[in-house]
This record gives sequence, C-alpha cells and structure tokens, in this order.
Amino acid sequence: MIELLAPVGSQEALIAAVESGADAVYLGGKAFGARHYAPNFTDEELADAVRFAHLRGVFVYVTVNTLVDDSEIRMLEEYLVSLYNIGVDAIIVQDIGVASIAKRVVPKLALHASTQMTVHNLDGVVFLAQQGFTRVVLAREVSLEDIRYICKHSPIEIETFIHGALCISYSGQCLMSSLIGGRSGNRGRCAQPCRLPYTLVNQDGQDVLENCDNGEYLLSPKDLNTIELIPELIEGGIVSFKIEGRMKRPEYVAVVVDTYRRAIDSYLLNQETYQVTDQTQKNLAQIFNRDFTTAYLQRKEGRQMMSDRRPNNRGVRIGRVIAYDSADKTAVIKLDEALAIGDMVEFWVKVGGRVNTSVTSITVQGKPVTQAEAGIEVTIPVHGPGIRVSDRVFKTFDARLMEQARSFFNAPAAVRRIPVDIQVEAVLGSPLVIKMLDADGYTGEAKTAFIAEPALKRPLTEETIAKQVDRLGTTVFELRSLECRIDGQLMVPVSEINEARRNAVEALEEARLVRFARTRLTMPKAVIMPTYKAVQAAQTQLTVNVDTLDKVKAAVDNGADWILFGGESFHHLPFTANDYTQAVRLCRDKHVKIILNTPRLIKEWQVAEIKRNLQLFIELRPDAIGISNLGTLHMLQQLDSTVPVHGDFSLNIYNSIAIEFFANHGVQSLTLSPELNFTQIENLAARTNTTLECLVHGHLTMMISEYCTVGSYLGQLHTGKCNQACLQGRFWLKDRLDEIFPVVTDQYCRMHVLNAKELNMAIHVPRFSRMGIKRIRIEAKQGSAQKVGEVTKLYRDLLTLGENHHLFTQYSSEKPDNSDITRGHYFRGVL
Repeated sequence: MIELLAPVGSQEALIAAVESGADAVYLGGKAFGARHYAPNFTDEELADAVRFAHLRGVFVYVTVNTLVDDSEIRMLEEYLVSLYNIGVDAIIVQDIGVASIAKRVVPKLALHASTQMTVHNLDGVVFLAQQGFTRVVLAREVSLEDIRYICKHSPIEIETFIHGALCISYSGQCLMSSLIGGRSGNRGRCAQPCRLPYTLVNQDGQDVLENCDNGEYLLSPKDLNTIELIPELIEGGIVSFKIEGRMKRPEYVAVVVDTYRRAIDSYLLNQETYQVTDQTQKNLAQIFNRDFTTAYLQRKEGRQMMSDRRPNNRGVRIGRVIAYDSADKTAVIKLDEALAIGDMVEFWVKVGGRVNTSVTSITVQGKPVTQAEAGIEVTIPVHGPGIRVSDRVFKTFDARLMEQARSFFNAPAAVRRIPVDIQVEAVLGSPLVIKMLDADGYTGEAKTAFIAEPALKRPLTEETIAKQVDRLGTTVFELRSLECRIDGQLMVPVSEINEARRNAVEALEEARLVRFARTRLTMPKAVIMPTYKAVQAAQTQLTVNVDTLDKVKAAVDNGADWILFGGESFHHLPFTANDYTQAVRLCRDKHVKIILNTPRLIKEWQVAEIKRNLQLFIELRPDAIGISNLGTLHMLQQLDSTVPVHGDFSLNIYNSIAIEFFANHGVQSLTLSPELNFTQIENLAARTNTTLECLVHGHLTMMISEYCTVGSYLGQLHTGKCNQACLQGRFWLKDRLDEIFPVVTDQYCRMHVLNAKELNMAIHVPRFSRMGIKRIRIEAKQGSAQKVGEVTKLYRDLLTLGENHHLFTQYSSEKPDNSDITRGHYFRGVL
C-alpha cells in the first residue's frame, strides 16, 4: 500500500487533509515539535484529532522531533504516555535520546526517524532498524537511484518527501538560525535565514555575480514538486509519500493532498495511462510556489534549483501590462491565464519591487464582466506606484481554487463518506432492530426501547424507515443500500427509530475504532537518569581538527594533545592513504594522539571508499576513529575492530540519555552539540564517565549542503559539468548587515557555510576544566598552517599555565569581546 501523508498544523488543516484523501497525517503538540510557530494542538485537541482521523481509517503520527534537554525529560515521558494512551500511531523523532526514552516508557509505540536525523544511506537505515525503528524518513538529498537501492534492501519502511518547501542545508545539520539569531532549528524555532538576500563576494569584497543574470536570494531553493515522478517513486519502493507544510494554511493542504491523491490512484489504476495535466501543475503552483524543482532526485540542478529572485510565494503568471492609465489608476493586461473578480494579482514592476491589488472589477472592451479567459485584454483598477508597460503580472490568489479548497473543510457534512448497508427488522412484540455494515466490514447494531405494537392508524412503512435511517448528514457515513423487513401492520414511534439509528451509528463508530484500541498505560516511574557524580576538575586536553599534513605538523609542534584528521577537506582535495599514514606517523613521533575521521555525510556512491578507509584505519591503529552519522557507526560495527570510536558534534548530542546510548554502542568519546550552554554542559559532564569534548575556537560550520553557490553560479553546474570555480579563489556570502560568511567546498563538492564570527573561548578555558570536560577542540581546517600553530600554542599555554597566570590578563585585554568573535551559545543558549 502507498501511504499519502499530509501535514497538519491546525484543526481546519486536519479536516482538509483527511477529507481530501490523506491516508495518514502528521502533526505536533505544543511541545517537542520542529514547527514551534505552527498553531499545533493542545493535549485535548490531539485526542480529538486522533479520534477524528481513526474513525475515518487515517493514521496519526506526532512530531517529537526536537533535541531535548535533561530538564525536559520528565515532561517528555508524561507526554509520550499521553500520546500512547490517546492512540497515536507513531512518533517522529530526531533525538536518539528521545528514541531511547520512548523505548523504555512506551515500548509499543512505533518510532519513525525524522528527516532531522539526516539518514541518507542504507547503513543508517539498518542501524535504526536494529534500534527498533519501524520507519525512516530519508534526507531530501537522496537521489532516486539511491532510494531504489535503499528500499530494495531496507528491513523497515521508507518514507520520503514529495512536495513542499526545501531546506538548503541537510536537515538536522543546520546551525545557521541558531548561531546568527539564537533560534535553533533543532529545537523547532528556525528563523529561516536562508530565505534572506546574500551577495557572493571574493577576497576583495567584490560582488562576483554583479554582471550575472540572477537574483539575490542565493540560499533560497524552489519548492519540491514530484508529481511527474510519482511512477518512479512508487516503483522505487517508497511506502509513505510525505507532503511538507505544517505551517501552511488548510487550503494549501486540501489542494496538494487532493492533487497527489488523484495522481497516486491514477497510476495504481492504470500505469500506462498516467499523465500530469497542465491544469494539475497550475493548481499546485497557484496554491503556493517558489517555482518548482525535483531537487536532487534526478540530478544536481545547480542554480536551476534556486528561487533566487523571490523567497516566498510567486503565484502564477497570468500576463503582461500592455497599457497603464496613471490618472484613472487602471491597467490593461493581456491575459495568458483566466482572471476573475475576487482574485489577487501582483505586478512585478521594474522599480520598487512588487505591487499587489485585489481584483474588484474587470472590464472587457468597456463592458463589466465577472471573469475573463486567457487571450483576452482586460482592464482592472490598480492602486500602486511604478507600474509600466511590459511589467509581468502574477495571480497570487485564485478565488475559484480557494473556494474549491475550502469545500474540503468548510462543508457542513463530511466530504469523503463511508458507504453503509442498513438492515431494519420490525416484528410485533419485539424492539425494532437496526443493523449497519460499512464498506470496510465493520458493524453496528441497536434496538429501540419501544416494543412494536399493532398499528391503529398509520402502519410503519419502508418509506418511513428509509426517511429516518438516511438521516446521516452529520456523520461520516452515507446510505448505500437499505433492506427492510416489516412483519405486519406495526407501529414504532419515529423518535424511537431516530434514537436507534443514532445508537447504531455510535456502535459502528466504536467498532471502527477497536483496531486502534490500546490498554491504557499508567505513568511509569521516571526513566532512571545517569546518576550525578562529584564534579572533578579535569586535566583538559587539546584537540585540533585539521585537513592537511602541514597543519597536523603545526598543531603537533605547538602543543596539541589530540589531532582530528580526515572527514571533509576544506581545500577541496581528497585524502589519500598516504595522507592518513603520514598523519599517524607525525603524531606518533611526537607522542600525540590521533583520531582518523570520516565524512559527515556518506552517500551510497561513497560507501565503498569509506569502507576501504575504515579498513586502513584499523590497520594504522589510531587512538580513535571518528564518526559523524549513524550509518558510519553501523559500518564500523560490522568490522572486527578494537579501535575506540569518537562521535562528532553532528550527532547532535544534547542530553545525557543520548550520551548513554552512544556509550552503550561502543562510542568512548563525544563532541557535544555547540548549541548547549555552560549550565547544560556541566550537568552532562556530571552524569557520565564518557569523555566529552567541546568546541572552543574557530569558524563553526553553520550548514552543509549538496548545493554549492559557487558551483551553481560561477561553475555552471546546471550544464551538467562544473568548471570548479571554487578552486580559482576564495568566496564569502555577504548578508544585509555586511557580515561575511566563508564558503568552502569539500572534496565531494559539498558546500560548507561557516560562521562569520570566529568562536573564541580562550579566556574561559579554565571553566571547561572545572566542569570536568576532558577535551576542548579547535576547528582549524579554515586558515593557514601558521595560524593553526599560533592558535594551538595559545590554547596550549592557557591550559598549561592556569587561570591565575598573567597570560589570561594579557589575553583578556588584547582580545575583548567584540564584533569579530563570538562566544557561541555558552552563555546565551538557544531558544
């Protein structure tokens, strides 16, 4: 079965989704959901929503897909039990700690891995299957080819997004909103800085796209639209087709769900005749679009994937201005598409941006009309400056389509009815009996309290019965057939028949809900948290993360205790076996420990290479092997390795349960999430013996993306072959406040956008030691070997000399808090 999964952010959207044909819906409560700014549902509303959906055979999945702090865990447990008791069919989670808690508290509640878990290869899917997950929502960057491969070999269900807004960064790996504005996407409060304007500049500050034909929204992708690819996705093995849009209005939900419902059913009915009409695409575009893309499903589209001229809804182009009367404030438009009174249009004017107006009147050749078709010249009133001949006109609101969409959730009666066959039996001396059988085989039965008597005036007729039992308007049912058996001239009051009908309907509803019924859980004892231990000051060691051998040498020579080497190279060139071998030798010669690292992202085409590297690492016997995603952990577990494992910050370690989970899976050290503050870190350090590491210096990666701004706009990636313009200079993205964010491309041609401000926690080094943090880390891939040496020496001295040394006073006066550096989230935390 193919499941169509719809987004629900409000009660009206729920009705719209169910009535327009969704098989399942996903929604959020007031906490722990990744769409904090959606209306969402109270606990009582959630219970009502589940009953509403289940009665109609629709599944309900609740988003519990944010990172959770230790202080929230008790509330989370209560919430999970509540979700289980009201009959929620599954929870969607990002935090592996949340998944661990759910397995203990509500072990029978299905677990779905959110796209925020960044699962992008088969190994990641298999690992989560082993942890009890029943479904994985793949990263949006997974290609059709990889989807087929993963689905073919996956032991659990695979879900993928088919329509809606795209994140330009891998979901779950974006810190841009967090680091710029303190609103964390991992905590459900993304401020969408990717939808803001940026300029691509070189090292001289020059706009390198100044003479190119592009807009300024360089990180704003078009919306995903896979309606043409439905056959490939179905044949590829996807179980659940997911529509994005919990922040969208119910009209959007209705139109998009209805469109994909028809498309899926059409293909399943007759594969050979499947086609997508122009009107289908127009409806999808009209309800909301930033223009459309298939993202990475077929190929990397480069700049063709981007909505760089407009980051929000652009509507549907309906024509151009052919005349404008500034005195009368009227515009004549040659229509490419139909226009009607009640529509809203937008003029893309050459100066000043956009002019919006509601269509209050239309005239054609001087005569008023209510609507006009394509090809006609119409005159409409316009109140706005700067309109000129040849300006393009877009319809942003289609009154007819909106009315059609609202019919799915504003109708007084259900739109999608369940057919029922009804039998009525009336026998003298017995109650009248009503039996209902619905199209799914469920039954409901009720009897009158009244005993049938001989009729004195008007005997009971089939017509009378039909009139009463067909009164199903406010229910989800509709009469398909009626069979009456009346034994003789009987009398049964109409009020009794109506009451029996209501009771039969209620019985049928309860019968339909039985399959979702559960034995109610009582609130269990709190999950046993790792116990606090007395905080002991640590002999904190220094890690330096580098990507070249000269930086390894600089860090080793200047006092690094640990080297993290490998993963993504910020100089674009791949790591060789000799690089790894020489890095280990350099560290061994100076008695410095080394972690050989693996990439943050590993698509299927990389897997063979990574597995070869892991075998090499095992032979080289580093002090640890670094992993950055669940798939790599699974790969390592398949190898006969006794080399310790280190987990990087991309695993989003935010609570002590997550630390415990990875420790139980053989991970000896972890880099904590850079979104944690000092208080949270101190709490975590007090609850574990696992070695914890914190990032203290460097330009942190804010986002990692398969899309590359440099390659897309300078490298001509959309032509099918990139000219690697990224190797011809250094580039930055400049925002409206003139902050410049370094742009780096790695050996896999993925883009890394780094923070404009350099994290600098030098004067706070002693605090990490006092909290029991065993390692602090410098991010040193960005910059020269000389700078690596200087920064490493500074932190080495700070660790060695102690906080009472004059170096702290000297450094504090030389490097005060200013606009060039940041303290990250260590003091402010995230929302």
